[in-house]
Amino acid sequence: MFGRKKPAPPKIETLIGHGTRIDGNLIVTGGVHLEGYVKGNVTTGPDGSAVLSIGPQGVVEGIVDVPRVVVHGEVRGDIRARDKVDLGAGAKVSGNVSYGVIEMAAGAVIQGRLIAPSAPVPADEAKAAT
Repeated sequence: MFGRKKPAPPKIETLIGHGTRIDGNLIVTGGVHLEGYVKGNVTTGPDGSAVLSIGPQGVVEGIVDVPRVVVHGEVRGDIRARDKVDLGAGAKVSGNVSYGVIEMAAGAVIQGRLIAPSAPVPADEAKAAT
């Protein structure tokens, strides 16, 4: 209507189906859709570009460090997405979310902090880190 085009959905190259369980770290490249369970960290490959889409039945129990993350399921750990985080209405995140851009639907739940790009670290946390 106002000249804004909705971006095309990410191209999914890999599907991890419901009922699949991965115990260990997962390194993703390209587009990955997860409907299963990952107990471990999810990171991107050496080229540093990937899109992780977590479906309504998908669960990640670990840190997600991927440039673009779409969540409709659950993440039990921090999300670090330098490009974009998209949280659907059924998304549940138990951890901090670092993002370049964030989009949240009504009903998404974050039990943690939102960390904007280049956000200053609160003084009390900076003291605790040293």
